[in-house]
Parts: sequence; C-alpha cells; structure tokens
Amino acid sequence: MREAYLASGLTLSDLSVQVPLAKSKLSELLRGIGLYPRWEIVSRLAALLRLPHVPLYRLWRQAAFEAHKSREWVERSTDNTTALTTSPAAPPLDHRAFCELVEADYLLYAQTFLIDDTACHNAVGDTFDILWLTWNEALASPDTRSYAWTMLRRTIMSRTPHIDGRPHFTHAAFDTAALTHLTDEQARADHLTETIALFQVMGWLPPTQLDVTVLRILWRMPTERVSELMGVPPALVRSSQHHAEHFLKSALYPTDNEGRTP
Repeated sequence: MREAYLASGLTLSDLSVQVPLAKSKLSELLRGIGLYPRWEIVSRLAALLRLPHVPLYRLWRQAAFEAHKSREWVERSTDNTTALTTSPAAPPLDHRAFCELVEADYLLYAQTFLIDDTACHNAVGDTFDILWLTWNEALASPDTRSYAWTMLRRTIMSRTPHIDGRPHFTHAAFDTAALTHLTDEQARADHLTETIALFQVMGWLPPTQLDVTVLRILWRMPTERVSELMGVPPALVRSSQHHAEHFLKSALYPTDNEGRTP
C-alpha cells in the first residue's frame, strides 16, 4: 500500500479528504507503525490507490488474527464497510494460470518449514494474494518466476522459527519419507538422529543453496523443475546443489576431509 501511495502522486492531504484519519495517523499507517488499522480505513485507502480489495482484505484479516485481534473485533471492523472499488473480484487470468502451475510445489516447499497443513496453505495463499496486489510489478520484473519465488520465501521465512538468524525446521525430520518406511525401532531412531542433524546444518546454507537442497534432495524434484520454480538457470541449480552437498558433508562428517573414517 505504501508503494502504491508513493507511485500515485497523491499527498497525505489528498488522502485525508476522503479517509477519516488525521494526516499523522495516515502517515503512521503507510509506514506500518502505530495501531493495527480497521478495515474501513484500509478499504477506503485501497479504493483511492486503486488496489484490489479481495486479496488485500484476506491479507488484512489474516494479519489481524496474527496481531491477536479477536474475531469479534475483525467482524466489527468490517460490518459497516461499503465496497468502494471497481476493481475485479477475481485475479487476472495469467495470475490464476501461474498459481495453478506452481501451487502444489509451493506447498511442498512450505511443508519443509511450517508445522501443519493449515499454516502451509495460509502461507501459500498469502503469497498468491501478495502477487495479485503486485502483479504488474511481477510482470515488469526480469523474471516473474523469480519475483514470485522471492515472495514465497519471504512469506514462509517470516513464519518459520529462527535460531541465531537461521531457519529452524528440525520438526520436518519426523515426516521424511524414509522414516515412514522403516519398521525397525532402532533403525528409525538412528535415521531420525541423522536427519535432525542434517536439518540443523541445512539451516546454515545460503538462501539459494538451502532452497535448491530442499527441492532437489528432500523432495527429489528434477533440476529443470527447480529451475522453473525459482526462476534461475539450471546451471545455477546444479552448482548450488554441488556447493551445498560439499558443505553438508564437511559439516556432518569432518573427519572424512582428513582422509580418516569417522
């Protein structure tokens, strides 16, 4: 919304004529500080800035709950809101086509970092809504796929626990395919210990190497599909995987690098 305001050429005085907020409060809202705004205010601003209401409302509602607003407050904030927009209720056709192509694989990526299916679907749904809001920017970017992947990663990482600035997702070790096929209890325990150690070390990989490792190693996607999803050349996928595997091996089995058996 702040970017749309800056691009609109409008001033705070222009906005305050039609939005029931003081200019100081409008400034706070557009800078993302202050109290969480009622939907009535966001809706009026969206109409003035020609932003689509549907994705913005879903994002506003989800964020309100994350800000610990009650369901009663959310419903009360929207009861008397009148639709003030002529923007379409459905996303552009090319946006919908893109989302259909990537949704299943986006969910797989989300499952690596988020604890339950609801969190995964919410994160991917919010990513698609953000893309709808910024679809023109996505199309104007050097690569729409890369733009979308950045939005997905940013959304998921904002909801992933971090330790020392690194994503912490060892809970995913309990859901690995190899673990579910093991019946011997000792084998399961050994495999789980190794997998947790792997996931802990993976959190120290640079972003591109981590994403490639998740898609290529954990979900066994072909290089070409990873390239398509992330919007990067296949050569970069292969080199990222090579560097990541070298780092993981050296971190998990340091004595191998000295020519000794661990």
